[in-house]
Amino acid sequence: MMVQQETYSKEESRYLKIGFGVAAAILLIVGLWTLDGRNVSHAESGRYYPLMARFNRTDGLLVGDVVRLAGMNVGKVVDAKLDDNFKAVLTLEIKDGILIPDDSSASIVSSGLMGPKYIEIEPGGSMDMIPTGGEFAYTQDAMVIEELLDRIVSIGKANRKAVK
Repeated sequence: MMVQQETYSKEESRYLKIGFGVAAAILLIVGLWTLDGRNVSHAESGRYYPLMARFNRTDGLLVGDVVRLAGMNVGKVVDAKLDDNFKAVLTLEIKDGILIPDDSSASIVSSGLMGPKYIEIEPGGSMDMIPTGGEFAYTQDAMVIEELLDRIVSIGKANRKAVK
């Protein structure tokens, strides 16, 4: 029994090529957009000063990821290490001229459900600022999607048992 090879008409071939071209263009745009969020070039705007932030977990956050304040990129993560109590200590470089109140918080968040992680700074109301090389007093760890889904499922199961 011979297997017949399928052939496409000229019109179908053209649509297939257009489809592959559009898919490749979309992948390229998404790739460039993702990389753009992680690349804060130090050469573009001058000097930076270091601040420290201590977290219990940093799932998915990498050295080189951005630091944002009010949705604007103000720096990036330049170092990560563990302290004696097994907490992650991140070194952030913040643009000179952007002073952070000492009661501000640093949170690890993500762009969308599956987007890249970054640090969002929520400024406090204090008149005193974190000094160069200082540390954030308040931090919030990364939310792990799997743990969040497990909590939702367990709440749903508990509610189902309560109804019965």
